[in-house]
Amino acid sequence: MKALFALGLLAATIISAPAYAFQQVTHKRIAMDAVQYMQDHPDTTEYNRLKAWVNAAGYTMAQFSEVLGQGAYDVDDFQDTFLCGAVTGDCVYAPVFNAGASLVNYTSYWHFQNHTRGPDVHGNDLGGYNYDLLTVWGDIDNLAATWLVGDYMDDGNGGMTGWCFWSCADDSEYNTYSITEANYRQGSTSSKSMYDDFEEMPFQPVDNLGEYWYQQFLANPTAQTLGYVMHTTDLLQPHHVWTTSALNHSGWESWVADYYDSENLNDDTLVTQALADYTPLAASATDIRPLLTQGGDIAYANGGIVLSSTDQADRVQVARVVVPHAIAMVVLLLDHAALQVNP
Repeated sequence: MKALFALGLLAATIISAPAYAFQQVTHKRIAMDAVQYMQDHPDTTEYNRLKAWVNAAGYTMAQFSEVLGQGAYDVDDFQDTFLCGAVTGDCVYAPVFNAGASLVNYTSYWHFQNHTRGPDVHGNDLGGYNYDLLTVWGDIDNLAATWLVGDYMDDGNGGMTGWCFWSCADDSEYNTYSITEANYRQGSTSSKSMYDDFEEMPFQPVDNLGEYWYQQFLANPTAQTLGYVMHTTDLLQPHHVWTTSALNHSGWESWVADYYDSENLNDDTLVTQALADYTPLAASATDIRPLLTQGGDIAYANGGIVLSSTDQADRVQVARVVVPHAIAMVVLLLDHAALQVNP
């Protein structure tokens, strides 16, 4: 296991780091720009089918685009993942030093797909965040694992305990294992013992999150649940497929948000070119994960340099690949969704 840094360094380092994902505003822009692209290209997308469904539900496309984008934005705010203190048994959804700051919730650990390794312990073809098995990592990863060492996943009253055994508070807040983890299992297998120590937790990958919410959308089609699916554009964020919370992670995300417009990262021509790099889902496909993984493959193959470089030219080069491919991935997901709700 990788060496852990001193606890005293933790708060100062992590307090400076925003959420581990494309910034929420970027998630929203990507989703809304995908709708705009479809509107601009009705002959090569399923825009007309999508619009017919949206209008039949009583909404304008502008309203749909806003709700879709907000859904993609909101996933980072989910309070659905509680970890419990190894000593106290107190279960919380974010680190105690997070109070009053706009920082990561534990839900963000479901937002990775590790392309540096093969199958995970659950049986997924590519796993999610697992500190003990990271191939690349840095200070934020080490410090979080130090802070959370021995902490376990909330699995309901009377479930797992930490180091205190009989004296733990055992104040289950959500039963994360039986709700969130179960939702994101998506055909894989799990046991509680996999989640009894944070530093070895094999979080489910983000494509399983996307598959869960897509199935929820199909069962009850709403723009909001479809928007949750679109948070999987994290697969086009290189840190999420190389899998690290560090190595310029937050700086890169801030840069993308700052330069999204000035560098024309949503360029129509680049999105058109990006669409050609995907194999679209068949209309009859029941699992969207193959498409999502294609997005991760693109980011992994083209984005690694931003983990080590903050050079403007390097960032522009990567961003003008991954952002248009993120928009293109959303277009293809919306195409598939339109065919399901309006055959």
